[in-house]
Amino acid sequence: MHLGFSYVGALMLAMLLLPNFLWIKNKPVDYDRYAARENKLLLCMERAGEVSVSVLCVSFSDFNLGAPHPWTLWLAGAMALMVLYEGYWIRYFHSEKTIRDFYRSFLGVPVAGAVLPVLAFLLLAVYGKNIFLGIAVVILGVGHIGIHLAHQREALQ
Repeated sequence: MHLGFSYVGALMLAMLLLPNFLWIKNKPVDYDRYAARENKLLLCMERAGEVSVSVLCVSFSDFNLGAPHPWTLWLAGAMALMVLYEGYWIRYFHSEKTIRDFYRSFLGVPVAGAVLPVLAFLLLAVYGKNIFLGIAVVILGVGHIGIHLAHQREALQ
């Protein structure tokens, strides 16, 4: 592992954050009602994971594109998942923006807004052979996916 700036990590982070900033003004009706009842342990894990992943993904130059190699397929997979994540958001922003629209599966992926970026950053960790990012992503995934599965269960009853 080599400390240094990762433009790939920065690009993935930008792909993650841009739709989330747009979402702030386009939340589903009653979303705050679900957020008020979030499990505090999952919320703590989510926040710790968000900060850790955000810092770590830009702090190691190992995430940058290197010479072509079969290992690069991990990075290609990570980028493909981020492109799917953008597709999920495009569909959401063109919807009526209901809680059902927000939690509808995307291309068969349940709670895609939570699952796709977590998987993408996990593949980035594998590509960069970075155990620190891998651990941070697992913590983020447990919290983030857990929270959104609970929201989905409650919303779709």
